[in-house]
Amino acid sequence: MTRTKVGAIATGLLTLVYILLLGQRGWLLAIDDEPIAKVMGIFILALPIFGAVGIYSEFKFGFSVEKLGRQLEAEGAWPAFDFELRPSGRVIRESADRVFIEYQALAEADPQNWRSWFSLGLAYDAAGDRSRARSAMRKAIDLAKN
Repeated sequence: MTRTKVGAIATGLLTLVYILLLGQRGWLLAIDDEPIAKVMGIFILALPIFGAVGIYSEFKFGFSVEKLGRQLEAEGAWPAFDFELRPSGRVIRESADRVFIEYQALAEADPQNWRSWFSLGLAYDAAGDRSRARSAMRKAIDLAKN
């Protein structure tokens, strides 16, 4: 198990404990006789619900990406990026732009192929563009389901 996965599980468990404690406080306020306490309790009970849904969706996303990654690796189709790196190890932006153009063209040429979207997501992630990486990975997950 990787350090990232252990960290995610530990964070998820700590958040779950927090959600349970918050839910308990919300419940205690909701069953109180005071009307203001009841209203506060009801609103506080909504927060653990949002938290639990968020944790579930993030873990579901992570496991789906991991499953697709294992499948791509088993097929021997894991992409190899030719990034130019700075001495710090970060990707040089111009190099990343060239790689993005290449993998974006592959995704646009075959928009129903989850493998090309997954590779595009990896390219975005390698360059630190997390929002585009997650978007491309979501598209890959949706396409792989169909």
